[in-house]
Amino acid sequence: MSLNKLNRMDQLYKAVIVERSTHPKHRGQLAEATHEFTLLNPSCGDTVYVQIQVVDQRVEAVCFNGEGCAISMASADIMAEVLQGKTLEEAEQLIEDFNALVQGQPVAHLNQLGEAQAIEGVRQFPARIRCAQLAWKAFQQAVDEDEVE
Repeated sequence: MSLNKLNRMDQLYKAVIVERSTHPKHRGQLAEATHEFTLLNPSCGDTVYVQIQVVDQRVEAVCFNGEGCAISMASADIMAEVLQGKTLEEAEQLIEDFNALVQGQPVAHLNQLGEAQAIEGVRQFPARIRCAQLAWKAFQQAVDEDEVE
């Protein structure tokens, strides 16, 4: 790949992160959440609260709230979009794929990650990997816990 093309991709990925962190589509609260979890990144102070509505083992809706850096907030917004509509099994696979992506490992379903591919560059900055993974881990913890009563 040419250097010029790499620079354009880098600029596009940066634009996605800025747009998603400043104008998130999935920030908010769900009236009928079945699962929820709050997770803190102790190394930087980022916090994310994820709410999920699961019906018949399918993710019907995902919302998040939180405070943090552009990477953690953009990643949370993208995570909500990528996992919405998936079965819990598909969501689990995509979470594994995302974790592999940001750690520079092979990814089984790269195309299904959509705009999450824009976060790939954090692998060059190990301290930022946790920021990128925060919402994805909160989602996993939420579905691993009992349903909200």
